[in-house]
Order: sequence, then C-alpha cells, then structure tokens
Amino acid sequence: MEAAVFVVCAVIVLGGALGVILSHNTVHAALSLVATLFAVAVLFIAQDAQFLAAVQVIVYAGAIVVLFVFVIMLLGVDEVEDLAVEPLAGQRPAAVVVGLVALGLSLVVLLAAGSTVTGQAATDAAISTDVPNITQIGRLLFTDWVFAFEATAILLTVAVVGAVVLARRPPRADDLVPGPAGAGARPDDATAVGSER
Repeated sequence: MEAAVFVVCAVIVLGGALGVILSHNTVHAALSLVATLFAVAVLFIAQDAQFLAAVQVIVYAGAIVVLFVFVIMLLGVDEVEDLAVEPLAGQRPAAVVVGLVALGLSLVVLLAAGSTVTGQAATDAAISTDVPNITQIGRLLFTDWVFAFEATAILLTVAVVGAVVLARRPPRADDLVPGPAGAGARPDDATAVGSER
C-alpha cells in the first residue's frame, strides 16, 4: 500500500511540476503547483510528518498559491505575450545548464550516500517517543518562539499591504480626457458614449 501511495503521489508531483513549467497559461501553472504541493503533503503524511503536511497545505497550497494567483490577476492574465521573445538573452540555455547541474549534484549525493546501518537515531527521528512531534512543536512555537512567530506574521501582512499600495498607482493626467461624459472621463468612456449616440 505504501508503495502504491508513493507511486501515485510521485506521478502527481512530477505531472504538476511539468504543468508549471510547460503551461502557457499562468493560472493553469498555478493550479498545477497546487496539485504538486498537495501530493507532497500526502508524501509527508506517509512519512509520519503530520505537521509538515499541515504546513504544506495551509501555508504553501493555501496562502502562497493564493498570493501567486492574486499577483497574476493583478498583473493581468488577458494580455497576450509572445513566449518566443526572451526578455533576457540567454536565459533559457542558462536555466537548462543550471537544472542539469542541480540534477547531477543530486544524483552524486544520492549515489555517494552509504546505506550502512549504524543503529543511531536518524536526524529526522522524533525528538521524544513519549510526546507526539506536533505537540512538541506547538509548545515551542507558542512559548519560546511566539515573538518570532508574531513578528513573521506582521512582516507578511505588511508585505501584502505594500504590494497592493504599490500596484494601485494614481491615474496620470494623460489617462483622463475631456469628453461628452464630463471632465475626467476616460478615453474608453468617451468612445462608449459616442457609440451609444
């Protein structure tokens, strides 16, 4: 059963990652990212890392992807862009080279790691066998690290508000033209009034 869960989740993770890279529609890419993050959360549950699975769903699949979609909608998804034109020369070949180097280093690390059984606890083992990990993390998070936790929440809130303020620029003088609809009408408003007549 564990092998079947791993295979299904691995297919979803890789399919979602390919969807993020190959999709021409940014909203479809964001939805593919959601599928990838949910499959990774299932893999965390299979490894008995329930806290990481909850963080994966709540923070990444929830808040971060919603922020991505918000920025996508803010920038506009109806604008047609020519994907053949590179904004930075040599960007795609450099990305391919960096990806191949990262893949090679990952394979070297995996193949060079020995599988010798030492009998010692792994680095990802439970801190205490008597108390669940989620209970221990919750106690530390809301006692010793509560100030850092709240400071991070404030910083994220300020960042979102700042992004909205910077995105809402005031209208320029050339955006407003006098028209039949009155002073301060936009060009499309004047066209609409003219077409109605």
